[in-house]
Amino acid sequence: MNSRRDFLLKSGIFCTGALVVPNICLATPAKDVYGVQLYSFRDDMAKDAKGTLQKIADLGIKEIESAKSAKGHYYGLSPKEMKDTCQELGMKLKSGHVHLDKDFERTMEEAAAADQEYLICSSMPSNGQNVANYKKVADAFNKAGEACEKLGIKFGYHNHEYEFESDNGQVLYDILMDNTEPDLVHMELDLGWVIIAEKDPLHYFEKYPGRFPLWHLKDMDMVKEESTEFGKGGLDIPLMMQYRKLSGVKHIFIEQEEYTNNPIDSMRHNMDYLAKL
Repeated sequence: MNSRRDFLLKSGIFCTGALVVPNICLATPAKDVYGVQLYSFRDDMAKDAKGTLQKIADLGIKEIESAKSAKGHYYGLSPKEMKDTCQELGMKLKSGHVHLDKDFERTMEEAAAADQEYLICSSMPSNGQNVANYKKVADAFNKAGEACEKLGIKFGYHNHEYEFESDNGQVLYDILMDNTEPDLVHMELDLGWVIIAEKDPLHYFEKYPGRFPLWHLKDMDMVKEESTEFGKGGLDIPLMMQYRKLSGVKHIFIEQEEYTNNPIDSMRHNMDYLAKL
């Protein structure tokens, strides 16, 4: 059985000619603005949220995506404190990872108080890896999207690798895409988990153009199946960046869960890498 790295190389997923689209789809924004998923700094944020946000701002990060923690959605800060602290540092709290659970109404109220644009369900609410369950989840997502829309918030979903498993010949992530309303459920595509699942992000950009307003830009060690610094893993980041317009991405959040040394050094490497593209 081939390793996942062998699969990616032999399938040609990351060859420049793997996807043919009109040149207009390759247009990119005039200025790049990068954000970060705060789970990348989870331990530091738990110890000193404001101090860590200062260090993140010093790296040139402009947008923030929060994540649920033992101290709540904002690492012990109130929604307003989180919003104000980011603004004072020249950053914008754009999004947050949350759970779609019994406390979701309160979660929405917090997001409104924090002036977030997006609320992103961070993982599948149920473990049922079958078409019927994914259709059920899609319906729940549509309803959550309606509820968020009333508060001026956009609801979305962030994938891992398991959504790309198949049931009766159907890819479950595709079931989710086909049964959610694009104006109510805004997809955040985690590019790293897509390639770990042995799928091609460019395929999804082509099949569902404009459906991915948010990305998690994450390089992956294909042997260890964990995140790594940009340029050290299996994701062809320069190629991905050429297809931003086709994907519909508006906000790119860098995420790295494992590090060679520490989160700050890894993120500095990632920002330097992007600056040289």
